Amino acid sequence: MDNVKNIIFDLGGVIMEIDINHTLNAFSEMGLKNIREHFRHGFAASFFSDHEAGRISDENFLKEIKKLLPGEVSDEAVIDAWNALVLYFPPERIALLKALRKKYRVFLFSNTNAIHHQKFNEIYRETFSGELESLFEKAYFSHVLGHRKPETTGFELIIQENGLNPEETLFVDDALINVEGATKAGLRAIYLPPGFYITDIRW
Repeated sequence: MDNVKNIIFDLGGVIMEIDINHTLNAFSEMGLKNIREHFRHGFAASFFSDHEAGRISDENFLKEIKKLLPGEVSDEAVIDAWNALVLYFPPERIALLKALRKKYRVFLFSNTNAIHHQKFNEIYRETFSGELESLFEKAYFSHVLGHRKPETTGFELIIQENGLNPEETLFVDDALINVEGATKAGLRAIYLPPGFYITDIRW
């Protein structure tokens, strides 16, 4: 942490607990047996990545998923399956973020989409007082920013907009490909492997 003044956190798997298998299993039960070919951690493809980058609407995203399903299903059923991966916010991680804001400039950069965005905001409000974004100087979401990790463009926009020195800025993510993207943008980075959490880092 020597000479670190700014920290950019990922959200899912870093601050918020998620389990992609819940969504994969939910879609599998609906008859979509090859869901893993369309969506993998750190490697979203086709309309999944388009949705995360804000290039297609929620309506078109749901239509594309329903095309993959063998029978007729409601939008609500697809949304429930899609949101199944969003779990909860461990209180100790939220407490850590509040403490870190006293020492560092703290930001968020998440690959997400409007459907998940609404869901995890609801979960945060139900668990804690206030808004999730209040934990950060500024929060960036790929579907709003128009750029996904590991593309360097998103990192570069955040650096430029906030006047950050990349050499003094640490990025934390649980997807190695995103960490590699951050380092290509000149940032320092920490990869969180399975079973390792932000509360394990010596801040």
